[in-house]
Amino acid sequence: MSFLTPTLLAAVVGSAIIGYIARHIIGLEKRNSIELKIKQLLLDAKGDAQKTLDEAKTKSGEILEQAKRDEKEREMALRKLEERVAQKDEAIEKRRSALETETRTLEKQKQDVRAKADALVAIETQKQKELEKLSALSKEEAKEELLKSVEQQYESDILARIQKVENFGNERLEQRARETLAAIIQRLASSTASELTTTNVAITTEDIKGKIIGKEGRNIRALERAAGVEVIVDDTPGAIVISSFDSVRRHTAKIALENLILDGRIQPARIEEMVEKAKAEVEKMIKEAGEAALYEVGIFDVDPRLTMLLGRLRFRTSFGQNVLQHSVEMTHLAGMLAGELGADVAIAKKGALFHDIGKAVDHEIQGTHVEIGRRILQKFNVDHKVVQAMQSHHEEYPYETLESVIVQTVDALSASRPGARRDSTENYLKRLEDLERISLSFDGIEKAYAIQAGREIRIFVTPEKISDLEMKKIARDIANRIEQELKYPGEIKVHAIRETRAVEYAR
Repeated sequence: MSFLTPTLLAAVVGSAIIGYIARHIIGLEKRNSIELKIKQLLLDAKGDAQKTLDEAKTKSGEILEQAKRDEKEREMALRKLEERVAQKDEAIEKRRSALETETRTLEKQKQDVRAKADALVAIETQKQKELEKLSALSKEEAKEELLKSVEQQYESDILARIQKVENFGNERLEQRARETLAAIIQRLASSTASELTTTNVAITTEDIKGKIIGKEGRNIRALERAAGVEVIVDDTPGAIVISSFDSVRRHTAKIALENLILDGRIQPARIEEMVEKAKAEVEKMIKEAGEAALYEVGIFDVDPRLTMLLGRLRFRTSFGQNVLQHSVEMTHLAGMLAGELGADVAIAKKGALFHDIGKAVDHEIQGTHVEIGRRILQKFNVDHKVVQAMQSHHEEYPYETLESVIVQTVDALSASRPGARRDSTENYLKRLEDLERISLSFDGIEKAYAIQAGREIRIFVTPEKISDLEMKKIARDIANRIEQELKYPGEIKVHAIRETRAVEYAR
């Protein structure tokens, strides 16, 4: 490496000095430029701040002006409200003053009237004293003397007049009662056909009779046992007769037999199945009958269970008269009669409609149908006035209300309509019911049906409880009890049946 020459060294040093100076000059220029920018920014910031301050002052001034205007408006509104209150206070004060003045005036008038009344009483008392002094009699004594004199003078005329008024009044009352009853009877058009104890089932061909009887009579026996009726298959063309005093059994047997004829499969198991279906259908008919009766008479606030009991009356008769039809007819009559007499129409109608409700279950519960009906209505929380109205229709209870008299009256009207009832039929049905009741009172009896017009009682015993030997003994006991308790013509056959079935399934 060679050493630098003085000239080269001087050049290097000069270049360095020049470079330093140039950098210094450039740095000064940059610094001046930055300072200018900073000064410009400061000036801009001061301008913006001044502008913002001016705007804030302007806005605050506007807000202050608005607040002052609002304050003035509130002061004006308050001033107006104070003026209105002052005016109302002034009006109230004037009215109070007027009322006080009027009260003082009325009080003065009241005192004047009282003073005049006292003066009149004093004058009247003075006159009475003067009259008593002149006649030597008191007011009561004079009155008594006058009445006695008039009575002695016109005694015969008075008695004749009283007698005439009484007779005329009684005649008018009786005539009015007859007119009222005649009017309500004429306003009600109702059928009076009596119920029978037989039902006919139409058949298309005579071949059906053989199927119904079955081999060795097994089908007809199965039907009679399941439905509790007597099926009469004779030479009558195109019909089979079902006989039973119980309307429910007759309708059940009729429906079952009609369905069997349509189905074509007539055999014991199918018969029992159809009878069960028919019983369900009859239950539906009972419900519909109760609802239809309520709708017809315009009574709707009735418990559904009570409606079912009412529907059961469709299959009950009283002296051959359908009990539900009788109750509906009574309800119409009671409503019209209550309207004529000014009684409670709703109570009278309900009392008439439910007067025989006990007959729906009187063959299941001990007691008269009136007492049973009272307990039923009380159980379903029926108005006590309705119970009072229905309980007196057989005079077992006293007449407590006008509605109870109305119910008893329309019961007599409905029952006495020509052709409405037949006493002999009722006695006959009562004997059949007693036969079944006595038979079912023994243990181990499954079913009991009175048939052959009451000449035979057919009893089905429970085979698990009663043996063949015990069955004979029960038949004898039932026969003895019938002889002791019932009166009947001829003789009654007690027919006990014990049947055992075994059922298995092949799977």
